[in-house]
Amino acid sequence: MEHRKIIHIDMDAFYASVEQLDNPELRGKPVAVGGNSQRGVVAAASYEARKFGVKSAMPSAKAAKQCPHLIFVPPRFPRYKELSNQIREVFFEYTDLVEPLSLDEAYLDVTENKIGLNSATLIAKEIKLKIKERTGLIASAGISYNKFLAKTASDMDKPDGLYVILPNDAENFVASLPVHRFHGIGKVTAEKMVKAGIFTGKDLRKKSLDDLKLRYGKSGQYYYNICRGTDNREVQPVRETKSVSAERTFDRNLYEMEEIMDEVDRIAKISFQRYQKSKVSNGHTITIKIKYGDFRQITRSRTSEEGINTEDQFVKMGLSLFSEDLISEEGIRLIGVGISNFSKDEPANISSQLTIDF
Repeated sequence: MEHRKIIHIDMDAFYASVEQLDNPELRGKPVAVGGNSQRGVVAAASYEARKFGVKSAMPSAKAAKQCPHLIFVPPRFPRYKELSNQIREVFFEYTDLVEPLSLDEAYLDVTENKIGLNSATLIAKEIKLKIKERTGLIASAGISYNKFLAKTASDMDKPDGLYVILPNDAENFVASLPVHRFHGIGKVTAEKMVKAGIFTGKDLRKKSLDDLKLRYGKSGQYYYNICRGTDNREVQPVRETKSVSAERTFDRNLYEMEEIMDEVDRIAKISFQRYQKSKVSNGHTITIKIKYGDFRQITRSRTSEEGINTEDQFVKMGLSLFSEDLISEEGIRLIGVGISNFSKDEPANISSQLTIDF
């Protein structure tokens, strides 16, 4: 059989670890990166904070209740990006097939690699060591023959993990894996599966493709494949940008049309600045996102036949999507404005499969 050699590198508690790295007084203490306000949200939590149940995307107020001695620090994205670039330099010493997922994680295809080493496990060990030596930060690595399994493996033994799923072991591994541990199965879907009697990969595998498509729509095909350890997605060195956006959570709910439109205007201009700095152009669809005081969320979109490439076009379309009927008695706590549907050529398929021993 032909198998790729895929490594998934995931930095451990990246933002929080950077703060502890740069400020020794924070080491060994529960740290949350994010705003310490009633409307703040935790962007990242140190492992000391996670012991109290603090996790990313948790409201800061809730995090502070769960961990009264939690230390909040504001995010420093330029610093995170600086270190992320140093980490990616390590990746490129081994392969050009690097697919960044975010500042703190990436897939690497080392089926063929620059140092001629046959063992993906040894390469992963070297990468972890170089990251530690050059940045002082700790990474976890997952190694397997496809992206789904490599991603799952990197989360199995955190922090400072190194976990390998061999081709011969994959079937049993996936069969015993709880559905909430499957990458690509979210919390809500996992809960629905459990209610339907699907607890593990073994249970999921008993369902037919038609049944899964009926239950979960387009995702049914993906679930059918991954419970069999199948994932044919290739590592894409240049990830396709699907959208560019900006959003803001307000310190208080907004109720007045004039104030809301001012915020839409301001956020749209920030989003356009990001659009200009991105590597995409000729976006055709503008979308606004609104989250109400009761956390209910809606989106509204409008598409132009011609590409949107000026700030005036961008902002006007964003403003045109908002109307009086979108105002709610619960008030608006968040507004986002983004652009998508870019005109582009299809990227070339540059990855391949070869036979190599793990």
